[in-house]
Amino acid sequence: MKNLILLGAPGSGKGTQSAKLVEGMGYKHVSTGNLLREEISKESVLGLKVKEIMKTGQLVSDDLVAELLVSNLDLDNCSYIFDGYPRNEEQSKTLDGILSGHEVIAVYLKLETDILVERLKSRRMTKDGKYIYNLITNPPKTNGVCDVTGEALIQREDDKEEVVRKRMEVFSNTINPVLDFYSKKGLLFEVDASESLVDIYNKLVETVK
Repeated sequence: MKNLILLGAPGSGKGTQSAKLVEGMGYKHVSTGNLLREEISKESVLGLKVKEIMKTGQLVSDDLVAELLVSNLDLDNCSYIFDGYPRNEEQSKTLDGILSGHEVIAVYLKLETDILVERLKSRRMTKDGKYIYNLITNPPKTNGVCDVTGEALIQREDDKEEVVRKRMEVFSNTINPVLDFYSKKGLLFEVDASESLVDIYNKLVETVK
């Protein structure tokens, strides 16, 4: 099973589809944000280094993120979904080196900006971000309440329209070099993220197989 680099703007459905692929195909899900938090909570040497950097408000360097990935991946025995990484061309090159010798494809969940804005405005989640819903495409059974935990759902501050449009602008400026990188290597596939969740999932399964 190929390692999957899942690319797409916030709201394109990366998190939802990742969860389905983990459950349906046995993938391991890699989120660099989660790895950073886990490493800090373990108080490992790397975690303490990251904690110190984040405490000063600086961004964690690409080299440190690469070190974090290498120490947490078992590429000989597992297949991974990389969600939200790489974010730029430099990170694409770094990940390419880490995955050297292993099968990989990149899939871009493509969606028009106006649809993305509507989706993000409609996104609701549990406080810890573990369960995510969308009032348009994937609503909870009871309005405002998580199906699994029963807790009240929240809207993130950065899911409000004016913030969303700024996020889309930043994303557009950084994603094209990443897409070019994987396209030139013949590893890039596009999936129309405006289709139903089931159709998107089926296309992803077909692509990774």
